[in-house]
Amino acid sequence: MKVLIAEYTASRDPSLAPEGKAMVSVLQESFERLGHTVLVPNSGDFDAEIARLAPQCDYGLVIAPDELLSKFTHTLELATHNIGSDSTSIAVCANKRLTAKVLSGIGISVPQEVPADYAGKRVIKPIKGAGSVGVRIAKDGELPGKEEMAVEYLEGEHYSVSIIGSRVVGEACGFYSGLPPVFLTINRQHAVIGEDGVFTYHGGETPVHPEREEEIIDVAKKTIERLGCQGYVGIDMIVGEKIWVVDVNPRPTMSLIGVVGVIEEEIADVLLKATVGLPPECVHYNGKTATFNETGGVTYS
Repeated sequence: MKVLIAEYTASRDPSLAPEGKAMVSVLQESFERLGHTVLVPNSGDFDAEIARLAPQCDYGLVIAPDELLSKFTHTLELATHNIGSDSTSIAVCANKRLTAKVLSGIGISVPQEVPADYAGKRVIKPIKGAGSVGVRIAKDGELPGKEEMAVEYLEGEHYSVSIIGSRVVGEACGFYSGLPPVFLTINRQHAVIGEDGVFTYHGGETPVHPEREEEIIDVAKKTIERLGCQGYVGIDMIVGEKIWVVDVNPRPTMSLIGVVGVIEEEIADVLLKATVGLPPECVHYNGKTATFNETGGVTYS
């Protein structure tokens, strides 16, 4: 079979290109080990490249900054079987304010929006955005800019959960089986706040087993089921007094480059089975721990 892996940043965003190339590399290698042929876009217009290549493929996956992902995924959905989240679910997840509203409605804790005169420390971040880009500690009296929001600063440990949603909706809804998502790993995130108050991401470590592991996994499963996410999803959390869901990324994230080296299963096989509603009950760890950085470097112990 032919599989399209369309990753936006590798040739279009120099600041995120190393991350994009690393994710494409591990996915391509996994699909090829299963005997599939992988196609990737050329450097031309990204949407046009997806429209050109997708009809030639049996399956496809788009990876792009969250604010662009829905549009490109919709183009893919019109031409082939999408193994990621559908474009509607992606559009919801891309809006942090809307995502928070949806999740809080089922009792999941999220950062609360606060005014400029809030007595505690505040964080300003884009309403739509990828990772830590544009996220910063607010200065005294600082107001969010256009398309930004201010939320309470939360004390706790920074984690992400890597999880794969089974087929629930979309152009291939006939594959719906009702089976639960496949939990992959909990990952420790290495996030740093600079002297200027700006958050930067420096990779992470996987798998880790926090004291509240089962609670974290339960929150992750409820999150993607509520949002209708499919395929690989990364959920950013802060674990302290509560377990707060900070961001939902309905696509492969940087944790992927560590995850593939610590599970026995082929990630491509898990993705393909999940997208036809037949995900494995679980994955198995191989005993390794991966430490990965923001440029795609990985070491194992």
